[in-house]
Amino acid sequence: QVQLVESGGGLVQPGGSLRLSCAASGSIRSIVVMGWYRQAPGNQREMAALIRYGGSTNYADSVKDRFTISRDNAKNTWYLQMNSLKPEDTAVYYCNGVVSTGLTIGDYWGQGTQVTVSS
Repeated sequence: QVQLVESGGGLVQPGGSLRLSCAASGSIRSIVVMGWYRQAPGNQREMAALIRYGGSTNYADSVKDRFTISRDNAKNTWYLQMNSLKPEDTAVYYCNGVVSTGLTIGDYWGQGTQVTVSS
């Protein structure tokens, strides 16, 4: 079993910053891909950012140059630093991990954390 726990969401004014964290625990051999997805009301869940074990990253065009994803492999933890936040960044943010237990590779999700950007 693998569990992902997010933290760091909240209410912030436009132009402000937040940092999300996701900690993975359980039977983990390695985490191949770590990602952050978001879902706004009435919208489909979309990828915001992801980082691979080797360090390469991908960002949605809408967050490029404002969000930074990073990871600490030793702690099985990854982060999303969000700067210059806009009202359209308001969403529930979910962390996602593609996790190898040594026997299987599975896709795991956190419970979600609300980010609200509003004055």
